[in-house]
Amino acid sequence: MKIVHTEASLGFGGQELRILNEADGLKMRGHELTLICPEEAEIFRIGKSRGLDVVAMPVGKKSLAGVIALRRWIKLHQPDVINTHSSTDSWLVALANLFMNNRPVVVRTRHISAPVANNMTSRWLYTRSCDHVVTTGGKLRETFIKDNAYSPSHVTSVRTGIDLSRFKPGDKLNARRELGLNENDVIIGIVATLRSWKGHRYLIDAFVKVPYHADLKLLIVGDGPQDQALRQRVAELGLSERVVFAGRQNNVEKWMQAMDIFCLPSYANEGVPQSLMQSQACGIPAVTTLVGSIEEAIIPDQSALIVPPEDVDALADALKILINDKNKRIQMGKAAARQAADNFSEKVMLDKMEAIFTRVVQ
Repeated sequence: MKIVHTEASLGFGGQELRILNEADGLKMRGHELTLICPEEAEIFRIGKSRGLDVVAMPVGKKSLAGVIALRRWIKLHQPDVINTHSSTDSWLVALANLFMNNRPVVVRTRHISAPVANNMTSRWLYTRSCDHVVTTGGKLRETFIKDNAYSPSHVTSVRTGIDLSRFKPGDKLNARRELGLNENDVIIGIVATLRSWKGHRYLIDAFVKVPYHADLKLLIVGDGPQDQALRQRVAELGLSERVVFAGRQNNVEKWMQAMDIFCLPSYANEGVPQSLMQSQACGIPAVTTLVGSIEEAIIPDQSALIVPPEDVDALADALKILINDKNKRIQMGKAAARQAADNFSEKVMLDKMEAIFTRVVQ
């Protein structure tokens, strides 16, 4: 099949990573893959570096120029299926296809759990203008069916898959030596784009409530719009010597393998976070919330402790439990690794997406 992914976002996070991994995987299976995105988007540069066919187009915002460019390209290249990912590119593709003879089929992937407006225009976008909707979590699918009254046959949940040959339990001491981290520290870590709703601020505020230990560190891996605000908060609380901002890293599996506890205190917009699946695959126990479809990435009270969103005191208490009980961390880490090995294969994601594309094209 000739498969096209469109992405309007200029930033880079789990959504963009899934697009690239899915495109890579289906390309390896013999399909023809193209990514359409703005030239200034980070996914443009990263996609090019991976050897994908990436086409620059003015799809970063809703505009007539974007509609016209897409319509011309679609008519010229005649793809079988277009998989849209963000609101803007979904609208542009929908309008570009309007009144087109033999238009390609359209699959809309919804990555986040923010509610979709139940009005006439949104309903048209998600039903009439596209042939199928994919969500990245089961709860997101249930919301579409229950709250938006979409037909169950129109919506499929396909959890993002991860590379289990890469994300797996590793040697913690070797990982720390390689990364220049103290071998004897107890390290709480988070790997996530620095967005407000990922909950970094709550993690920092909870960390300061945990009784002081010289060997207790907080490791923040990732970059994003909240970078300066979070650094300022760390400085205000006098934590600069105890909090490490590692920035974005390509070898995140090593950073996860170096951690003792993974924490993702998200309070909105989550599907099934890739970082939680990845850390579970690395055998790291987690402290997290049940926002969106997070429950599909963990086993509550077995591989992860659950706290209410935006509750600093509860978050601090959960962290204390794991900080003070090494055996509990080890047992939960083993449960996390088993859960990931059984459920998080990238092959499952590719099989399901390939089947959806094949079905809607026929």
